[in-house]
Amino acid sequence: MNQTGGSNPPRPDHGWALEISLDVQIAHAICPNCHILLVESDTNYLSDLSIAENYAAAHANVVSNSYGASEFSGETSYDSAYNHLGVPITVSSGDSGYGVEWPAASPYVTAVGGTTLTLNSNNTRASETAWSGSGSGCSSVEPKPSWQSFLAGCTHRVVADVSADADPNTGAAVYDSYGYYGQRGWFQVGGTSLSAPLIASVYALAGNGSSTTYGSYPYSHTSSLYDVTQGSNGRRCTPSYLCAAGTGYDGPTGLGTPIGTGGF
Repeated sequence: MNQTGGSNPPRPDHGWALEISLDVQIAHAICPNCHILLVESDTNYLSDLSIAENYAAAHANVVSNSYGASEFSGETSYDSAYNHLGVPITVSSGDSGYGVEWPAASPYVTAVGGTTLTLNSNNTRASETAWSGSGSGCSSVEPKPSWQSFLAGCTHRVVADVSADADPNTGAAVYDSYGYYGQRGWFQVGGTSLSAPLIASVYALAGNGSSTTYGSYPYSHTSSLYDVTQGSNGRRCTPSYLCAAGTGYDGPTGLGTPIGTGGF
């Protein structure tokens, strides 16, 4: 659909085509019985993205977003597009390391950071560390939600909430039939553009969305999350948990990564 539910799509774009392939195929891979609705905004202006977000939230149980921009003073005026109680909305935290992006900073979403995931020969988890590109930090604009009240050293919203595989070196196999700048076929794709639909799909499998309060659910179900305790996103910061993984909550990986669906 386009941003208002019509059938006239926006102008094709090579970069967004690969992004679309990633999001749709990962959602299907994690939740193969899910019905998937792709909503394309007319442009990447916030006014159009807001229309598309509202349409998606009105027609889906879970919404995944793989885009972001640097915070700005007027961002709270656009938060209403993500304020859909009972519809979990995931947003990628960014791929440039320490630093906060919006809309991941919105208190109405689940901000998804990234990890480097390595597997054993039987595809069980061998190790998982914070990915160096995972966006994180203390928002300069957005208020801190009540479920983050235990986080010291930041009076505003802290990013991220949870995380999943995002390292391009351990990323997903994605097929792009449109052509990424002339090249069609298989790509190995990462970034928090991968982790956001991964987490959205786990929300869909869990089926608890209608009873959740924005991104709060994982905070009261940490036993169902794998605590990532190693790695950082490449910067020194104060307090250090905003940019370095450790026991319990940290910025790059949030509360951790899924162990089944119990945390969502």
